[in-house]
Amino acid sequence: MAKSASVPLAPQGGRARTVLQSVLWRLARLERQVRWLSQLVRDHAEDADRLVTIVAEDRDALRQELLRKHEAKLRARKRARAASSKVGLTS
Repeated sequence: MAKSASVPLAPQGGRARTVLQSVLWRLARLERQVRWLSQLVRDHAEDADRLVTIVAEDRDALRQELLRKHEAKLRARKRARAASSKVGLTS
């Protein structure tokens, strides 16, 4: 474990001021980074929500198309059955 340097509270020339300015600059930089990362997280969440919506819409459109095709096949079978039953009646 590294030993941390202690900063004296009493001013010792310009060193304490320099150290304090450095700490304040680092703190401000960290706050900016946290704001930036928070914004990135929000943007990512919004993008993910949009993707979920797009996928759901695509899935719904595909489901509807498959359902239409299935219903068309059923109608064709029904017509074929009706036609074959009529042929049997006329013989």
